[in-house]
Amino acid sequence: MKNQFKGKFGQFGGQFIPEVLMPAHKELEAAYEQWKNDPRFIKELDYYRRDFAGRPSPLYYARRLSKKYGHKVYLKREDLIHGGAHKLNNTLGQALLAKYMGKRRLIAETGAGQHGVATAIVGANMGMTTQIYMGVKDMERQRMNVYRMELLGAKVIPVTSGSQTLKDAINEAMRDWVTNVEDTHYLIGSVVGAHPFPSIVRDFQSVIGIETEAQIIEQEGRLPDSIIACTGGGSNAIGIFYPFIDNTEIDLFAVEAGGMGMQSTKTAALHSASLCVGEDGILHGARTKILQDPYGQILESCSVSAGLDYSGVGPQLAYLAQIKRIKPRTASDKETLAAFHELSEIEGIIPALESAHALAYLAKAADKGELGEIVVINLSGRGDKDLESVLKLEGNK
Repeated sequence: MKNQFKGKFGQFGGQFIPEVLMPAHKELEAAYEQWKNDPRFIKELDYYRRDFAGRPSPLYYARRLSKKYGHKVYLKREDLIHGGAHKLNNTLGQALLAKYMGKRRLIAETGAGQHGVATAIVGANMGMTTQIYMGVKDMERQRMNVYRMELLGAKVIPVTSGSQTLKDAINEAMRDWVTNVEDTHYLIGSVVGAHPFPSIVRDFQSVIGIETEAQIIEQEGRLPDSIIACTGGGSNAIGIFYPFIDNTEIDLFAVEAGGMGMQSTKTAALHSASLCVGEDGILHGARTKILQDPYGQILESCSVSAGLDYSGVGPQLAYLAQIKRIKPRTASDKETLAAFHELSEIEGIIPALESAHALAYLAKAADKGELGEIVVINLSGRGDKDLESVLKLEGNK
């Protein structure tokens, strides 16, 4: 299942981009092929992962959560990585690659702000000029992360077009890259976009699954029965799923934002569940599953979590859903907020709202008997960034 034609995952993926961007994509692909297995590059990346990011992240046995739901529940603690989320895995790899390519400037898009923060972190650490594009709607609900990016020396550029969220931030970052390709690397934050970005981001994030495999065998003597991860663009999901894709005895659950409910595809704009109700289309340079109207126009997504507020999904995840290797599911805003509080109260861990979608599905899946004995949930980020949003949401009840 892993050995797809380069840049394609079944009918998904590819390079649907303007001709002016082809040289930049070819340059990036050639550089990645040159350096990804180079001993010097690997040694330097391992150093950053270990001594700067704090890897490996723990695989924590959640005793009280396990007792409540009748499964052995393990949490892959990406929330403990420097910066508070899994995003640093990818930004370290891409920034180091950009440095090897001789680039001096980084640009990025961000929704929840975690990728923006992670890009600002590596930009500061590696001495690179950094600019982050962010929708004004996301800037309002993630003000603390905006300040963190600015504190780290990055310039945050408000995006006022379209839905003023992640989709539009990506559009603006691409426009920047078109005119500055010689000295600039576009550090995409998820497994989206044209080839080679989905594969590059996946490879840098697969450290999550590689560690999980070794850790669960050490603790349980065997692999898990199921793995759950939240899914927007999909970097944390493919990161933990990838080493397990060929082992079909392990169920892989990709939990999307169901918003206020999942009544029908006609209400697609109420949520961000591209895998569940999306249709084939092209978004940001790749064919994938996207939320669109009958005329092919992109619908605005909506989620309580800024990081899942995206109208598409990574092309490899679209393919894996099509062949039924992963199981797309949804969690509503109400279920997500309940899970946010539950983990905080019974395990002493405040999760990101994105991660809380995966936690929310635990209760639903446990009732259905879908999970087996041992369950791993990818806790992709910490919830500090979401406290203001949760307070505002609960204050409006």
